[in-house]
Amino acid sequence: MGFNCGIVGLPNVGKSTLFNALTATASAQAANYPFCTIEPNVGRVAVPDPRLENLARVGKSQRILPTSLEFVDIAGLVRGASRGEGLGNQFLANIREVDAIIHVLRCFEDDDITHVEGGVDPVRDAEIIETELMLADLDSLEKRIVALQKKARGNDREAQAQVELMEPLIAALREGRPARTVIPAGQEATAARLQLMTTKPVLYVCNVEEGSAATGNNFSKAVEERAKAEGAACVVVSAAIEAEVSQLPAEDQKEFLEGLGLEDSGLDRVIAAGYRLLGLSTYFTVGPKETRAWTITAGTKAPQAAAVIHNDFERGFIACETVSYDDYVKYNGEAGAKEAGRMRVEGRDYIVQDGDVLLFRFNV
Repeated sequence: MGFNCGIVGLPNVGKSTLFNALTATASAQAANYPFCTIEPNVGRVAVPDPRLENLARVGKSQRILPTSLEFVDIAGLVRGASRGEGLGNQFLANIREVDAIIHVLRCFEDDDITHVEGGVDPVRDAEIIETELMLADLDSLEKRIVALQKKARGNDREAQAQVELMEPLIAALREGRPARTVIPAGQEATAARLQLMTTKPVLYVCNVEEGSAATGNNFSKAVEERAKAEGAACVVVSAAIEAEVSQLPAEDQKEFLEGLGLEDSGLDRVIAAGYRLLGLSTYFTVGPKETRAWTITAGTKAPQAAAVIHNDFERGFIACETVSYDDYVKYNGEAGAKEAGRMRVEGRDYIVQDGDVLLFRFNV
């Protein structure tokens, strides 16, 4: 099961620097000129979860395997991308393929780094990108709906349902509102199949100068206000600092961050926010060989959660032994949780909760 976040923004806002730091590699070329990244770079990163170490200690596991999240570094968009400006068509196609959008905004002044719009204004930059995405979505829907309306008039029920969904999306886009604002409850999965960019959840990442990494600045505060009004998420980071931190040994990173007044890595906050943005949950398996985290979408039932480990687990699912993370640690493992009456046996309709420690019973 793969989940990915596309890193987007105007050229020279720090996308590739952030991506390099996220993946601790130099695979994405970071340079001070537009379009230095032509093909999307993809990197998988571990999702930080302090619960893993506690579970491994209690379970006396030999190793820890965290779950992961995929990030895609997409080349910079420019004004007019929806009309093909700056290789826009290619880059927009890359955005359509991701599950969520991480929108990096430049929130720092630096005369040595060119801004394609001539000056720093992250709210304007956010509007430019969103406008291009809305225009591209509108063009896509308008091209498709004509044929569907014709079929709908001929009593094609599938076409009628699609038209009923698409018409309010088109109306919203024409009014300058992203498609996500008018998706009817319960229609999210159907809308996702339309592959519209403005139905995807958004996380704004404010890339600030080193001195503002802990507190943010006036630029990032303006973005935070926009995010709050939209119901979007927002994280403040300094991509330059994160690039430095990613090159340090793990044992030195915390001390370096503390010296800058930071409690944790901005990258950890971006990864965690991306995970939440996608509506994901984590369950664990614990044994002497390994403690491992597994990713599922929130609301997943036990058999489908089992399939993340292996399809045979779903096909032959009988039940699952379940204990919460808190109880597993509190009662010192499976035996203690059973003795305390905190271990449960759940069936096919059980909805797996974030932090569950599971043991699946199956027969194939």
